[in-house]
Amino acid sequence: MNRDRTIRSALYYGALSRSLIVCACIGGFAGAAAQAQPQPQNRPAVRTQPAERAPAATAPHPRAPAPAAESNVIARAGEATVSAEDVREYISQLSERDQAALARDPRLLSQAVRSMLANRLVLQEALAKKWDQQPDTAAQLERVRQNAIVETYLRSVSGLPAGFPSPSDIENLYETNKSAFVVPRQFQLAQIVISVPQGADKEAEAKARKKLDDVLKKLKAPDVDFKALATLESDDRDGAARGGDLGWLPENQIRPEIRSQVMGLAVKAVSEPVKLDDGWHIVKLIDTKPARTLALSEVRDQLVQRVRDERVTVNRRNYLAKLIEQAPPAINELALSNLLTEEAKK
Repeated sequence: MNRDRTIRSALYYGALSRSLIVCACIGGFAGAAAQAQPQPQNRPAVRTQPAERAPAATAPHPRAPAPAAESNVIARAGEATVSAEDVREYISQLSERDQAALARDPRLLSQAVRSMLANRLVLQEALAKKWDQQPDTAAQLERVRQNAIVETYLRSVSGLPAGFPSPSDIENLYETNKSAFVVPRQFQLAQIVISVPQGADKEAEAKARKKLDDVLKKLKAPDVDFKALATLESDDRDGAARGGDLGWLPENQIRPEIRSQVMGLAVKAVSEPVKLDDGWHIVKLIDTKPARTLALSEVRDQLVQRVRDERVTVNRRNYLAKLIEQAPPAINELALSNLLTEEAKK
């Protein structure tokens, strides 16, 4: 079994949180605390191509990217090229998490460039065949153009000044909702898993029980190395490769069956075996961190962004309401109903 499956089945109710959770908004806060420490996580998925751009309003049809200067070409496929500027623009559109993933694994960027080249080859062929002038395609392009105009205009009329919200507003918001930023106690755990598949027959159960008894005997030996034993004996092979290490886990995300054992353990102590759906789990408490309240400096940026997002949404809603008030819509409900009926018969 892989590590994620082990954690889900053995320790978690739900998926692990991957990032700092800031449950704050203008109207109030959700009753959940942010996590202070990063949790084990998979590599973030990186988009393999930049988001599509709407055609410029002045251009009747899409155009293939202009050829880059030879000295600036990063990649080429036939007549299609990707320039250094193209790559920089692609990276700038990624989230900080995805940019960090690129830094860890440059192959991801190479894959993205290959995808960009493939798209440009398709675009060149489609334009050569005047595919953009096909009625259906032209209609779709016009809808994209109109949607882009609407969206960018709404952003312009609902935008906010750079200084909003003020530092004092953020400080008051933080103090008023301080309880929302309590990070629960955390436990650094390792485990040895003795697998027992659901619905296992008596022979499989007996075999697993014998292995469990052998592991428990080894754990009672003086100066036993839990990490080495987990590497050798744990049926969670991915976890075994890390010596059974599960990292830091928030108290409220640990399964009750495991949590009840962990709560009574001293640091460096090992629990009694706990039977779960996937088998037996023997857990070692490596270290603990007490609950704490995140400082304003840790959540300031997230608070500012949340408040700005909420205000932009309100501004947009108010602007649309004002337009509707100035030009009240009149809908022929009978004709609309008939249209729906006709479409259903097709």
